[in-house]
Amino acid sequence: MTTTNLSKLKLLYTRLTPGAPLASEDLAALGISADLAVHYVRSGWLTRLARGIYCRPNDPLALHPSLSLLQRKLKGLHVGGKSALDWYGVRQYVSQQPLLHLYGWNAGRLPEWFTEHFPAEYRRKRLFDEQPDALLHVAPFEKHNGAPQVSAPERALLELLSEVGVRQSLQEARELVESTYSLRADVLRELLQLCTSVKTVRLCLQLGKEGSLPWVKKLDPANLPTGSHQPWVSRTADGILVLKS
Repeated sequence: MTTTNLSKLKLLYTRLTPGAPLASEDLAALGISADLAVHYVRSGWLTRLARGIYCRPNDPLALHPSLSLLQRKLKGLHVGGKSALDWYGVRQYVSQQPLLHLYGWNAGRLPEWFTEHFPAEYRRKRLFDEQPDALLHVAPFEKHNGAPQVSAPERALLELLSEVGVRQSLQEARELVESTYSLRADVLRELLQLCTSVKTVRLCLQLGKEGSLPWVKKLDPANLPTGSHQPWVSRTADGILVLKS
């Protein structure tokens, strides 16, 4: 290997965060061409995860940098719903390897190199009146630089509730709502006012009242998009769900 290529390899290993995957454009930014990347793979200095995606050999992938890379590929990608609540400590039980719930702006699929390491499912969801490059109350986890984007607890709760009757059981949703004493009423109010799902708005208010949560007392249904005065009725795995306005 030439001195130049050795210098580039040394730079790569100096810059590479343990467990972080790299895309072709990341290598190019370090002066490593596609041909040189192939050479590194054949020499055992890099492992090819998929076309244009690499990592350091014998280095287990880490979730957070892997998510950060995916967020460059899928518009609006973020950790949301039950997973985001779990990250903030709102959970019913601890699973050894829970399914990761990811949401994004457009329809798409998670790459196999990611799901092989991290069981996950991706859903296109447009629950709020917002723009993909300015999602409401979605930010780097715990405000750390380079951390993956994750829903705030208030948004995560509404994302979870929007799945009730589809992929989410009402009973588990009710139990999780009972653990949301510390939600910020002002943030929840803003999200509810911009929520495009009447079912989600009504369910949030109903479960909040059932659990006597402090935040629900600060929300005025008259100022929220609860729809018409007709009951919202749906058949779910838990039975008939009736939500009044």
